[in-house]
Amino acid sequence: MLLDVLGLLSACSYALDCVEAELVHVSDKHAKRVAYMSVCMAEQMGISDESLQDLAACALLHDNALTQYIQEELHKDVANVPQASQVGIHCTLGEKNIQRLPFHTDVKNVILYHHENANGSGPFGKTWEEIPLFSRIIHLSDLLDRAYGAKGFTEDIFNKACGYLHKNEGTVVDKECVDAFLQAFPLPHFLTLGEDSFEKTLRIKQELSFAQIKELARFFAQIVDYKSPFTSTHSIGVAEDAERLSRYMGFDEETVQKMYLAGALHDIGKVAVGNEILEKPGRLTEDEFAVMKHHAAYTYYILSGVDDFDEIRDWAAFHHERLDGTGYPFGKTAAELNTQERMMACIDIYQALTESRPYKQGMPHEKACEILRDMAKKGWLDETIVKQVEDCFRG
Repeated sequence: MLLDVLGLLSACSYALDCVEAELVHVSDKHAKRVAYMSVCMAEQMGISDESLQDLAACALLHDNALTQYIQEELHKDVANVPQASQVGIHCTLGEKNIQRLPFHTDVKNVILYHHENANGSGPFGKTWEEIPLFSRIIHLSDLLDRAYGAKGFTEDIFNKACGYLHKNEGTVVDKECVDAFLQAFPLPHFLTLGEDSFEKTLRIKQELSFAQIKELARFFAQIVDYKSPFTSTHSIGVAEDAERLSRYMGFDEETVQKMYLAGALHDIGKVAVGNEILEKPGRLTEDEFAVMKHHAAYTYYILSGVDDFDEIRDWAAFHHERLDGTGYPFGKTAAELNTQERMMACIDIYQALTESRPYKQGMPHEKACEILRDMAKKGWLDETIVKQVEDCFRG
């Protein structure tokens, strides 16, 4: 399938920013700015084409393991763990996560060492000569945006950023990267970082196999599912059910692959919802449910940034719509919902009912189908598709 991979990574960096804002209070569009600054610096160094695309991808994903880190480390007793060790854990997890993504070039250790300081005082004790150039570029860009991104990009901030680089050259950042940044960002260009124009990223579509699509889908699904253990593995469960039902109903291979990807991404908008709501085991209040309902709209918003992705976006984002127009976020009616969108609504409910979570045991197939049939009788779900779900997942 032909896919705008970098566009998808760029759009979904919003999801990573939401989690990062919760954890370390970075500013909006942090990952995109880091990627843009990194690409501009690399161009000054003569880096181009596929290598430049891979740098952009790594920069967009430099903090991809934060949701995983929250669950695996921050929910443990880490009060006595040194800060450098905590950063190192997040880098190690992030490096592991990206290993099977469809890069063009060798990006080994780029994520692993992106917090190393030039003089070897970082979490792994590596000096600038010992780490990949891409790591050093991302490190400088990340440092600057963390320090100044929330303050706005003004002439005063420009002078402070330049002063910071000169002061820390050779200790925190290396001279080659400092020179590249100063060449790439004279004052007029620096000021544009406060505007939307900085979001100009490389957009070259890649032909991916289904195996590669599944790896990409799993990567994004874990961003959502690691954010809350209460929904752990739900996204991939929906993706696998979507693939299985699509094949059962006789759709062509490309549609099957698109449905898998839509299933994996359907809840990506949940990263913008606080865990106090996502992890509440009991019934949500009316106000809490109103907030939760926004996640489908966030999914639509996040995926709208990908080129030629409207079909998959809609299949993913409309999974809470109902045929009678009482669903959300857009109140679509039967006339506005196609077969795949109706399928996704049934699959999401079936998967949620049958999967076990920390606060409930999953329902057996027959009980779940009984609920689906009742929802179809109420005019919420497509009765024909409910029957297909019942037949497809029986036994």
